[in-house]
Amino acid sequence: MAVLSVPLASLPLLSLLIGLPLVGAVLLGLLPARQARSFALGVGLVEAVLACGVVWGINPEQAGFQWLEQGRWIPTLHLQYLLGVDGLSALFLPLSALLFVGLVLASTGVQRLPRLYFALLLALEGITIGIFSALDLLLFFLFWELTLIPLYFLVSLWGIGPQRRFAATQYTLWMLGGGVLLLFGFLLVATGHGDWPAATDGFRAPAALLFDLPTLLATPLPPERQWPVFLLLLMGFAVKTPVVPLHIWLPTVAMEGPVVVVAMMTGLKLGAYGLIRFALPLAPQVAQEWYGVLVGLGVVGIFYGGLLALVQSNLRRLLAFASISHVGFVLLGLSTFTVQGVQGALLQLLNFTLIASGLFLLAGFIRQRTDSTELVHLGGLVHSMPKASRFFLFFGLAGMGMPLTAGFPAEQLILLGSLSAYKGAALAAIGGQILGAGYFFHYYRRAFLGPARHRLVVQAVDLLPREWAIMVLLAIPVLVVGIYPGWILHFTQLPVVRWVAQFPGVAP
Repeated sequence: MAVLSVPLASLPLLSLLIGLPLVGAVLLGLLPARQARSFALGVGLVEAVLACGVVWGINPEQAGFQWLEQGRWIPTLHLQYLLGVDGLSALFLPLSALLFVGLVLASTGVQRLPRLYFALLLALEGITIGIFSALDLLLFFLFWELTLIPLYFLVSLWGIGPQRRFAATQYTLWMLGGGVLLLFGFLLVATGHGDWPAATDGFRAPAALLFDLPTLLATPLPPERQWPVFLLLLMGFAVKTPVVPLHIWLPTVAMEGPVVVVAMMTGLKLGAYGLIRFALPLAPQVAQEWYGVLVGLGVVGIFYGGLLALVQSNLRRLLAFASISHVGFVLLGLSTFTVQGVQGALLQLLNFTLIASGLFLLAGFIRQRTDSTELVHLGGLVHSMPKASRFFLFFGLAGMGMPLTAGFPAEQLILLGSLSAYKGAALAAIGGQILGAGYFFHYYRRAFLGPARHRLVVQAVDLLPREWAIMVLLAIPVLVVGIYPGWILHFTQLPVVRWVAQFPGVAP
């Protein structure tokens, strides 16, 4: 019997990764409600396997984008269906798929419209993969804006706070405002390589109109066009990251939205990815000239987020402000334009997917048992929930950058890059690390240690096998990368070196 063998490289894996969850979301409408979660979990597991196949097929010694898929989309506007990944984006695919598997596992007890809930989660997963894979500016923008639809309904329909609809509307309006800035920035980039024709026969785009990222990176914009592009893209992506002072929506969503969705929103920093992929390399000269803006935003974010986290009594608000502080470290690493700093920033973004999401999911498990994440209602959780307490301590230490966790190489690389570029900012970052230890241990001591004073805390059930499996699923990569970070640094080294080389005057 002949066996059909299809080479892995010949498969359109990126399109499959995008399309599979979207098709699964549609098929969920045909299934009984009681099977919705199992079906979504099956789709998520297949998605994770395919994403690992993409990373397995990446050659870290090969420059440029790989797994390229190209097709005509809207020829009149010179738009393409262009997908591809490199060392800067490929690792986000399996981590995102792994996170969504954990989110589906954590979504128990969904009584209201379960098929719609899991369909929206699957759709959000496919759209997120599209953001990490799109190499055409407007295709990326399409995926970017499509995230608003499932997020709005997930927050407004399944939120846990009385103001969940307000939180969903506020988030959507902020993202729409940022999207307008991104669209204008992308159009300035696309039209920056030539003039529009003086007369047209019907509607005809200029021959120099460019939207595909590889070509744009090879043909930089004129310096006079770069500053509005940089400003528009920086502000557009900063809204979603979020960067201070454009962070207003995050604490509200953290308190009102479903914990599973907030875990995804704080774990996947799509705005910071947009800064690395588009904002900085498309305007390299101005980005380097305005390095002070990035340094300032980074340092302000580190201290602002850390100080506000220090005074929070609610765990979800604390984690929201802590994520703002961690974003400050990412901006500081990018502002160095050094291989060490950028690798540290990229590794920190990958860590967010696991560490921040793990902490938020644990906050959700605690709330399910005690009906609160306020300090006044907690205390002594280590006695009734010892497993949850250990995982919370582990992820918290990883977020602080403790050795043998993935946070250690990330923060040390950022500090090394900062010391070689701006010693004052590096010292400020060290102060931010001290703040991080302060707010974490302050909350952990009061919420987890000491005697249990409240009935719900005393009666709380520790992590169930399903919840324990989720935490192990997220903790293992954090531990593996912390013990042996060399493989992931080797995987990202060549694309980071090429990224740094795009900026004038930088010798990687």
